[in-house]
Amino acid sequence: MTGRTSRLRRVRRLVPGRVARGPEGRAKRGAQPKVVALGGGHGLSASLAALRRITGDLTAVVTVADDGGSSGRLRDELGVLPPGDLRKALAALCGDDDWGQTWARVIKHRFTSEGDLHDHAVGNLLIVALWEQLGDPVQALDLVGKLLGAHGRVLPMSAVPLELQALVKGHDPAEPEAVTTVRGQATVALTPGEVQSVHVVPEDPPAVPEAVAAVLDADWVVLGPGSWFSSVIPHLLVPELLEALQETKARRVLSLNLAPQPGETDGFSPQRHLEVLARHAPKLALDVVLADEAAVPDRESLTEAAKRLGAAVELAPVAAPDGSPTHDPELLAAAYDRIFRMHGRIGPWR
Repeated sequence: MTGRTSRLRRVRRLVPGRVARGPEGRAKRGAQPKVVALGGGHGLSASLAALRRITGDLTAVVTVADDGGSSGRLRDELGVLPPGDLRKALAALCGDDDWGQTWARVIKHRFTSEGDLHDHAVGNLLIVALWEQLGDPVQALDLVGKLLGAHGRVLPMSAVPLELQALVKGHDPAEPEAVTTVRGQATVALTPGEVQSVHVVPEDPPAVPEAVAAVLDADWVVLGPGSWFSSVIPHLLVPELLEALQETKARRVLSLNLAPQPGETDGFSPQRHLEVLARHAPKLALDVVLADEAAVPDRESLTEAAKRLGAAVELAPVAAPDGSPTHDPELLAAAYDRIFRMHGRIGPWR
């Protein structure tokens, strides 16, 4: 037995008993689905803004490799987890009432000055202050969520800040065939050339036990949308978290982006996103791949790529009506709700 497997089993023993269950472990009619969403940045925020509309039992597991902007400065100066993506997830879980929207604006507010506070987000400072006060990142994030009235819980995927590294072909335009190691999430996200693979440093980072427990206890796990190499795939590079994703009895849905990301996934087809993910986690099976119907020019190729991962393809209009490459929360919520009802092991929740 490996040390990693024994750690995962210890976490599993800490998972609370699954409630409102019927025969064969199925949730009873009327119970809300337990949903865990993994990702980072604006992609995860879009998913959370949709999911909070259809379930009150929602957990966000957020990447902690950001090294740019306010997060990067706080990480470098104080040695803390980068708070930016955690803040964005908390803001996305704020309600639509005055309280929720006011706090969402407050924690997203950035200072503009000529001094050291320039471009720091209020929410980043609040989160880091509570980390220092309480000495427990999970407890601090739970407290911020309580203050905001967040419709769900936000957890970091790892207990330590991670450095993202990528092998990039043609990073230097003068040497288009050379493969170079590019370091740092902010750099990887905008790299010229073709990203071949990514890994994190340290190579065997500890997962946050509460995040592993949430995945093991979920009815549905949602991965994506988001920056593929810098926000989505990093979750598969935390061994305990990947093992939990492979072993969970939850159904797994992968939500694809609306368009390739300049730099990171330039020229990627929808099916290539699946192929890249499979290279990083070859044992991970999926149940459903969700894509915007207008963003899939070759449905047959996407269907074949999804089948190799064990998944069915669901196409739905989920893009914002203004034509921008952003998800519409209401449309995305309708798509998730339909998937949960059609592909879940359990009946309707409402």
